[in-house]
Amino acid sequence: MIKQTLCFDNPAYLSAKNEQLIIKTSDGREISRPIEDIGVVILDNPQITITQNAVIKLLQNNAAVIHCNEKHLPVGMLFNLDGNTLQSQKFKSQISATEVLKKNLWQQTVKAKIQNQAAVLKIAGKDSRRLDHLAKNVKPGDSGNYEAQAAIWYWNLVFSDYVENFSRIFTIGGVVNNMLDYGYAVMRAAVARALTGSGLLPTLGIFHRNQYNAYCLADDIMEPFRPFVDLAVLEILQENSIDSLQEINRGIKQKLLLVLQCDCFFKKEKSPLLVALTRTTASLCACFEGKKRKILYPEIKHEPKRDKSV
Repeated sequence: MIKQTLCFDNPAYLSAKNEQLIIKTSDGREISRPIEDIGVVILDNPQITITQNAVIKLLQNNAAVIHCNEKHLPVGMLFNLDGNTLQSQKFKSQISATEVLKKNLWQQTVKAKIQNQAAVLKIAGKDSRRLDHLAKNVKPGDSGNYEAQAAIWYWNLVFSDYVENFSRIFTIGGVVNNMLDYGYAVMRAAVARALTGSGLLPTLGIFHRNQYNAYCLADDIMEPFRPFVDLAVLEILQENSIDSLQEINRGIKQKLLLVLQCDCFFKKEKSPLLVALTRTTASLCACFEGKKRKILYPEIKHEPKRDKSV
């Protein structure tokens, strides 16, 4: 079953009873949702109250709970620390991973990210040949820094029809960056949730090593999933004029949250993204344990539009 993503952007009182999340709205309505069906909860209003019991029940069912600030951007998240019955055994295999293994895993991760970026460019009708070439030549540990080279080419092109001189570094195209930041933050939480569910520590990365970052591994593994968010933002830009997108409203948030339910592919096998995340993190765990040598990352499929006149 695909886990639900619940976003609360109006005042509400959330509690738990009989394994149900009880939602009391400001207009007096009461709604319930089975907690076992929930994967992500986003709290995006300062007038939301959630009971400790509800938080515990959500975490025990491996749901990620995300808190947003006054700008409606995620600023923190809670997740289950005991998501797998073989937790300590899996921790040990992760901690003892060799540098050779981690460099190999990062090579696979960067390659998958660049391949998905190339697919987004193709969907946008842009030249992806540079990225196709880079993806084929990524070395262990990405010693050639191909991820950064691909990023320069990619960001110069992907939104060029809608934003002039778009950049992820500067404030140009602010609303587009805000949409990307929102989508990435939700994706990061979903990745962290999947990692803990597979018995891994999201703190211990294979490439990211910031001592102040509690989610280094989540930041590593989400890299090939970022283009799924980029594609959602591209579709929003295709459907709306840039002048009409002054802020992240409810409709935009809903479209960005739907990324977690979008279809992705493992070769020819189609899978919802939340399910794909679980497959990816389970395969990573198997790599740490020496049972596999390759992480399963999903692909974005570029399917050329058919000429309706044919």
